[in-house]
Amino acid sequence: MADFEPVLLANIHLPDSHTFDVYEGKGGYRALRKTMRELKPVDVIEMVKASGLRGRGGAGFPTGLKWTFLPKDHPGPVYFLLNADESEPGTFNNRILMEEDPHQILEGLILSCFATRATAAYIYLRYEYPLALERMQRAVDECYRARYLGANILGSGYSLDVTLHRGAAAYICGEETGLIESLEGKRAWPRIKPPFPAVEGVFRKPTVVNNVETAACVTQIMSRGSDWFKSIGVPPPADNPRDAGSYGPKLYCLSGHIERPGCYEAPLGITVRQLVDQYGGGVWRGRKAKAAIPGGISMGLLREDEFDCPLDFSGPGRYGCLGLGTAAVVILDETVSIMDYLYNSARFFAHERGGQCPPCREGTSWALKILERIRAGRGRLKDLDLLAEIAGSIGIIPGTTICGLADGAAWPMKNALSKFREECEETIKRTNPKGWMVTDPVPALEAGITVHELKAVH
Repeated sequence: MADFEPVLLANIHLPDSHTFDVYEGKGGYRALRKTMRELKPVDVIEMVKASGLRGRGGAGFPTGLKWTFLPKDHPGPVYFLLNADESEPGTFNNRILMEEDPHQILEGLILSCFATRATAAYIYLRYEYPLALERMQRAVDECYRARYLGANILGSGYSLDVTLHRGAAAYICGEETGLIESLEGKRAWPRIKPPFPAVEGVFRKPTVVNNVETAACVTQIMSRGSDWFKSIGVPPPADNPRDAGSYGPKLYCLSGHIERPGCYEAPLGITVRQLVDQYGGGVWRGRKAKAAIPGGISMGLLREDEFDCPLDFSGPGRYGCLGLGTAAVVILDETVSIMDYLYNSARFFAHERGGQCPPCREGTSWALKILERIRAGRGRLKDLDLLAEIAGSIGIIPGTTICGLADGAAWPMKNALSKFREECEETIKRTNPKGWMVTDPVPALEAGITVHELKAVH
């Protein structure tokens, strides 16, 4: 930790860091020029595979391995799709990179497209990022003028066109086939797989989908080498051959009840406690922490006594969380009600679910209705069992939905009900002292009456 030098965020505090001249003046595009002059696509793939880079968008799949899934004998075209939608709550690292250092992303994108033989790339950008759009478009235009994009890049014989596409900021587009459907002008409903995007993606052609931070890491790997990248982070445990390790630097978004919220770069494997104390300045207002979301709201919760959890690709899973996700760490202090956390989580997923699969569509809606009734002072202990039943019945993990959004919706409920069951029961007993023990079905909230109005009446 003491010797770690940030590289992904190294330029963001420089004046005009988003411009071509500043980026190239700091050594930018040197790796691209060398690659085009000396290397073949397969060489780039092997370097990325050797680095151990795993996708930074949430799933953590090995990037170089993903690239090899493209058909070897396909006549083309091959497409590359850069996911810049960034809809996971608490996540803002892609925005910072696009606004402050867009050329680092573009260099990695061009290198990735060269490796995969893609001739067209789309950057799918969320609509609420106007400054990112402006600076990414300016960076693309600068790259065309410098002959880093377009026909016959740097005389290499390789050609690439990059297009920015603004999406409507739908969480469901975090699933790569939902993103592809949206890019094609359709409703963002994830596709049934197989075929996977590597075989049939954009316009039913072979497609690679990667995240913005992943592309920035490719830039650093090709600039500094695979051995450098693999010297950072956490190797896989010896007793788990399926673990690919957690190598390289990571951008951690830290927010919530913290003294210094922000985006911080650290090696994969830093603990929540280290992130809070060394980077975030501790919990705000002299309070104590109750819990932390380790990687976006879909990952679940860590209790304060679990803050020594390493934030790598396997660490949160050992503490009952879904995974590292986007590494968006949100701190909840001692004043936060877990029932409020559950309500906000359910409200988000009920709004953002695609609506394609009945288990997820109905499950997220009913979970929200139950939590609304609990918050209105009409909860029962039985409702906690119903929420657990809903959480256990939706998602890819039980095999009932096409995409993993339902798992993300279910995990906060599974996790919180397991770790904070006593607090949830106390909340129900306190807010509904006369009816918390009822087990018979109860009416839903009256139509047209808000929760706040119902509390006043009740």
